[in-house]
Amino acid sequence: MNSNELAKYLEQTDSVTKPWLLAQLRLLKLNEQRSQLSPAEYEMRLADIHQDVMNLGEWWIGMEDEVF
Repeated sequence: MNSNELAKYLEQTDSVTKPWLLAQLRLLKLNEQRSQLSPAEYEMRLADIHQDVMNLGEWWIGMEDEVF
């Protein structure tokens, strides 16, 4: 699945408000652009995505069936 396919899926399933799926989309886009980026730029963008995922925390505990 490429980033365009995932973006369409997110729109069709009304999942654009799910930050963990948006992080996945960002990772796919980053992977597609990797050859055009310097190693430092790639690492910086990857670290940014990682930090966003870490900031999600454990908000989902107790709601697993509802949100996943």
